[in-house]
Amino acid sequence: MQKLSLFISATLVCLYACSDGDKAKEHKGAHAQELTPRNFAITKANSYTDVFLDSTAMEAFIAEQKLNDTISTGMRNFYNARNYQYAWFASDGLTEQALAFRNLYDYTKDSATTRKSLDGRLENLMAKDSFLVSEDDADLRKTELLLTWRYVNYVWDQYEGKKARRVALEELVPSQKLPHRAWAKLMQEDKESANQNFKGLQQQLATYLAIEDKGGWGFIPDSKKKLKKGVIDTAVVFLKRRLHVTGELPAADSSSVFNDQLEAAVKSAQTMYGFTADGVVTPALIKELNIPVQRRIEQLVVNLERMRWMPSEPSGNLILVNIPAFKLYVQDGTKELFNMDVVVGKEGHSTVMFSGNLNQVVFSPYWNIPPSIVRNEIVPGIEKNRGYLADHNMEVTGEEGGLPVVRQLPGNKNQLGKIKFLFPNRFNIYFHDTPYKELFNKDKRAYSHGCIRLREPKKLAEYLLVNQPEWTPEKMDSAMNSGKEKYVKVKDPVPVLIYYYTAWADNGKHLQFREDIYGHDERLAKKMFVPAQSSTPLASR
Repeated sequence: MQKLSLFISATLVCLYACSDGDKAKEHKGAHAQELTPRNFAITKANSYTDVFLDSTAMEAFIAEQKLNDTISTGMRNFYNARNYQYAWFASDGLTEQALAFRNLYDYTKDSATTRKSLDGRLENLMAKDSFLVSEDDADLRKTELLLTWRYVNYVWDQYEGKKARRVALEELVPSQKLPHRAWAKLMQEDKESANQNFKGLQQQLATYLAIEDKGGWGFIPDSKKKLKKGVIDTAVVFLKRRLHVTGELPAADSSSVFNDQLEAAVKSAQTMYGFTADGVVTPALIKELNIPVQRRIEQLVVNLERMRWMPSEPSGNLILVNIPAFKLYVQDGTKELFNMDVVVGKEGHSTVMFSGNLNQVVFSPYWNIPPSIVRNEIVPGIEKNRGYLADHNMEVTGEEGGLPVVRQLPGNKNQLGKIKFLFPNRFNIYFHDTPYKELFNKDKRAYSHGCIRLREPKKLAEYLLVNQPEWTPEKMDSAMNSGKEKYVKVKDPVPVLIYYYTAWADNGKHLQFREDIYGHDERLAKKMFVPAQSSTPLASR
């Protein structure tokens, strides 16, 4: 299967931006494709999504849009292969593949009116925390078909050869639940997903399949003692056995003494699961170590599926944020320049997955408080305390939709700290400083209202403004503490990619696991694996 690629330069550019009318000219005279037989083996009991499309509705759409033979045949093959189940929606909303595909390209240059409106439809849906999808919803059905039209054009544009295009149409978007070993086999056989994250995790998958073949690992029982160096306890025997299986403890050791070797192995395991590496075994670490190998394989497969829709080798400067890792990485191509801890959105304010271009730095920012926070927090606060606004260094600047428009003044109390970074997007997500530095001392850092707080904001500002010599460190300090908001345009905007990996291989090729803080893994696993294989939530703490 050919790879999905996103070429990143100074901007995330549009690789496919022509209208379908232009494509019609390109496809004119193309030989009619052979129709794929309809796959009746896929049913509502084993389908990837749980919403189905009537074939007559698709034919009506093709006729209404006056699609050419190539696109029409491509759509028929796409849905025949999945027995007309929806590809981009399930009953609980947009699929991950829909979100990933939306982020692959910028379609603002597309001249077809119906296709331009699709971006607006998708953004409106993405802005919702959740929504229900019904087979009777004509608007969502049209959105599904518009997305498939776009996808067929994408496949034709990006893949060469009849076989490669057919495989991309029929197999790349999942259509059926499978046992975890069957999914693992498919992931191992994928030689075309070229991004390094995929390749690194693919190698780790082979290791965990071999562990499962040998019977997995045993269960570590609870201990009344605090397990740390010097302790003697029977639970230590089980802990050593468990860490030997996955290689953190190189040599087999059946003694009950918590020795230096075990302390080093525990620190390695703590790093793997995102805990502070102090060598002291906590209940949270035991819980991670006791997750069965099958669940870990499923977690690897879920993240490999996610990675198939991610970028190939990037070039140029790039800022990456992995939400479950609570980390921001600054890269030049594949070389990491530096990283820093971040705080991401808490449950109910989940930071979304998307891409954009960081083009402005704002010193001493106002915080323009979102209407939802005004409604749910500020207005009740004012009702209870007349001095609420003054106490929080806030002011009302107007009224909109029956709500006061409120902003917080620059200063030490400002929730954005002394600096913020803008990459324009519909979700009003941005990077910023924070007065609550103590949050960075925690292993789990999901506390914000959806924006991303940085441990070292000035370091990022210095990196972004390095080609603007007038912005010396001293001038930045002055601007950060001036109390007057100052916008600075970044001379060379830097692409930002926010993603969600709970399993990956780091630069040292060490496997990393993190908590599924928003439940994305669990939802994807329910779609991918046959019910008997996914009865337990993935890697839940």
